[in-house]
Amino acid sequence: MGSMAFLHSTSSTQGCFIKYKDEVKNSTVRKLCVRASVATSVPQNLQVEENKGNKLEKFRIGVLGASGYTGSEIIRLLANHPNYQITLMTADRKAGQSIGSVFPHLVKQDLPDMVAVKDADFSNVDAVFCCLPHGTTQEIIKSLPNSLKIVDLSADFRLRDANEYEEWYGQPHRALELQKEAVYGLTEISRPEIESARLVANPGCYPTSIQLPLVPLIKANLIQVENIIIDAKSGVSGAGRGAKEANLYTEIAEGMHSYGVTRHRHVPEIEQGLSEAAKSKVTVSFTPHLMPMSRGMQSTIYVEMASGASIEDLRQHLQHVYENEEFVVLLEDGQVPHTRHVRGSNYCLMNVFADRIPGRAIIISVIDNLVKGASGQALQNLNLMMGIAEDTGLLSPPLFP
Repeated sequence: MGSMAFLHSTSSTQGCFIKYKDEVKNSTVRKLCVRASVATSVPQNLQVEENKGNKLEKFRIGVLGASGYTGSEIIRLLANHPNYQITLMTADRKAGQSIGSVFPHLVKQDLPDMVAVKDADFSNVDAVFCCLPHGTTQEIIKSLPNSLKIVDLSADFRLRDANEYEEWYGQPHRALELQKEAVYGLTEISRPEIESARLVANPGCYPTSIQLPLVPLIKANLIQVENIIIDAKSGVSGAGRGAKEANLYTEIAEGMHSYGVTRHRHVPEIEQGLSEAAKSKVTVSFTPHLMPMSRGMQSTIYVEMASGASIEDLRQHLQHVYENEEFVVLLEDGQVPHTRHVRGSNYCLMNVFADRIPGRAIIISVIDNLVKGASGQALQNLNLMMGIAEDTGLLSPPLFP
């Protein structure tokens, strides 16, 4: 979809705020404004720096779990963000170390050393990215100051049904009040709720790649909600940075394999989102596969079209829904999405194809599992929560080849 121009304005009794992105590629004009509804709750002690004669607000950011892949990706994305400054990073097993000693590709970043969570001082923080494992996250977020904006990248607050969480994650939920407060952060679908949220549950990678094409089609009654089959493939980074025998080079290279067959923990999250779109219970057939690549994700989805609907109807509706979105792109008719074309970026490329079986469609959706499937969408969500232009810090094009 190239660079898209759009004008978005919101007004309130306190004034009118305008965001504009110039479609001319060489233009550097960009107005980053704070919505009035959010500005009233912005901390009073923000850092301010001079930027070409203008005062620019710097929100202070904490990254919990900075030594993992999603944490390091947050740090990479924030490196050129004009409105955020990292003031706190935690990593219990790497406490006392610099980020450059853990991730040499970040050696030039001027950042504080990592500390254990128990030693973290949140008095110098306005917002937090929580990149900790599920289960661990609940107790930590429950103990954070209520003044903080939080985007949680774990699975702990994604499922609204506590019993379902216990069934799929093997332990009871220990922060039920926060679970009720959390907003599910599929950005393009839930933007108004995210803007006013204090705690956002960042979606999983597979659910992001699957819901972005399916939710609009289900809401428009263009596809049947029965017999949805999803064949999904992910790079190895989706399994995290922990040392696991199954993720050794000789276990992964020169082959692929299915895993979590019928019991992958993203299943209830996918079905929750699709069921809300359909206003009825949706059950899917979902099988993920591990691919010998470091990052990237493709979901190939097989659906039955609604009576009277055509492939062109599906394409036109997705084009209408996402035509003004920067990060979700419906490709030209017949063009196949490739994971290599979103590597390192916050983009989701998708397309729709006619199946050889009459009445069925094949939908292909690709993302970078660490960016749009995790840290990039998390940054997109925090931008909304803090009243900053949503695409700030996320417009770097994909890395190719």
